[in-house]
Amino acid sequence: MVVKKCQDFNITGDGSASEWNKTEWIDITQQGPDKSPYTTRVKVLYSETGIYFLYDCVDRKLTATIKGDFQNIFTEDVVEVFLWTDESFPVYFEYELSPLDYELPIIIPNYNGKFFGWQPWQYEGERRTRHATSVTGGKKESLASVDAWKAEFFIPYKLLVPLNNVPPVSGTRWRANMYRIDYDKGTTYFTWQKVKKSFHEFNNYGTFIFE
Repeated sequence: MVVKKCQDFNITGDGSASEWNKTEWIDITQQGPDKSPYTTRVKVLYSETGIYFLYDCVDRKLTATIKGDFQNIFTEDVVEVFLWTDESFPVYFEYELSPLDYELPIIIPNYNGKFFGWQPWQYEGERRTRHATSVTGGKKESLASVDAWKAEFFIPYKLLVPLNNVPPVSGTRWRANMYRIDYDKGTTYFTWQKVKKSFHEFNNYGTFIFE
């Protein structure tokens, strides 16, 4: 997947910035036999200072009650991105964002399937993400009935220090995967690149090629 370059822009949560017109939507498809009526798509851009993501998630209920950062938001509706910047080193960055705009940014060492997340230190200023969410067809509140929700976020390269191959330049390749989990009726997983049992199967990730 080619990631196109952009100028830095403000995060609003609705994807209204004109820079998003520089790239196309990528479908994040359901993983598993049960067919969900929901669709998920995402856009990705990068700038001189960081990488941008925009998720568009069809939904009917915001299964989201957790109100705080650095919590287990993956147990409720969530979108996720995993960035593995150097294939020679089994450490990657994971980012999660809930419909209520609470985040979980962590670095994960993963040695032969044994892994755990570490929170960022000095998480402020130019090392801090920017993120926002929006809802259509309802209110942005716990268990609200909606038509869809969007998640827009920016991950600064300074937060990824000291991972290798950061910042990317034209031609740089990162392994990556993009996910969504929905809990309206049981648990439904959406993935860009299919995995077998875990989102942490980094050898199954796709490839970002920076323009």
